[in-house]
Amino acid sequence: MNTASLRCVVAAALLFFIARDAQAQTTGFDLQRNVEYGKHDGVSLLADLYTPHAPGKYPTLVAVHGAGWQGGSKSAYQYWGPWLAQRGIALLSIDYRLSRPDKKVFPEAAHDTRAAIQWARSKGEAIKVDPDHIGLTGDSAGGQLAALVGLAGDHPTFRGAAYSDDPYASVSAGVKAVVPAYGVYDMAEQWNHDLVHRPGDSIVEKYLGAQPMDNRKLYFDASPMSYVTRENKAVSFFLTYGTEDDIVNRAQSDAFLIALKQNGNYARRIVMQGSGHFWFTDPIDEPGSVAGFFAPRMLRFLQERL
Repeated sequence: MNTASLRCVVAAALLFFIARDAQAQTTGFDLQRNVEYGKHDGVSLLADLYTPHAPGKYPTLVAVHGAGWQGGSKSAYQYWGPWLAQRGIALLSIDYRLSRPDKKVFPEAAHDTRAAIQWARSKGEAIKVDPDHIGLTGDSAGGQLAALVGLAGDHPTFRGAAYSDDPYASVSAGVKAVVPAYGVYDMAEQWNHDLVHRPGDSIVEKYLGAQPMDNRKLYFDASPMSYVTRENKAVSFFLTYGTEDDIVNRAQSDAFLIALKQNGNYARRIVMQGSGHFWFTDPIDEPGSVAGFFAPRMLRFLQERL
């Protein structure tokens, strides 16, 4: 093959890959806002559902927002929803009950997260969800809930009589994969961190309604680390966190990763050098976006493990 012919072949191949990538990024998506996925204690639980535009059933992520279990909303995933749906993965971004000065929300927030999985699995193809391929993602406090329910969704601590009248109470809340970003995995460790870095404003204490000295079992039950056991080793994890996080000590993520690997879970991580907290829900397509750097790696993980 002469030089001119080789150039033509290379140019044609380049155009093919550019066209394929452009097609992947411009595939349409559908958005259903404020879908009710449950009702707990008189509170309507709402979610935004992003799905690929084409008919079919798709792997699905339930997304759990952060903000210290006391703030935030499902709109936090307004960038991930379209981005993933355009690439063949549906996303259900949920609201859940938040803590108030007079109200702690554990285990209520975990029950709300479980209910979202059960609803999505039960609706299945009617909402373009593949019930056999459901996962979780979440950032910060949402990372704690995603990791906790991802490991303990069907554990007796949460699968019991609390909301036995839910229409989908008997449906499994199990998932295949979890992508938590700078999550809290050891609640006692986070309480100690809060004591030093935010004295008088312990987000964990507000969430759980007690100090460790009052009820250590409560802190154990709420910690994802407590459920890294052999019965849960089929769940795959992809962790991400920054080296300069001052909200959640990265040592929690390091220890959680080691525990997952010791347990036999498929577990991978990406550590963002120089990054702090709060980047996961930034615009993905923004130049220099940390979320944009993470996105294709997350997609590859989901395509392989979800």
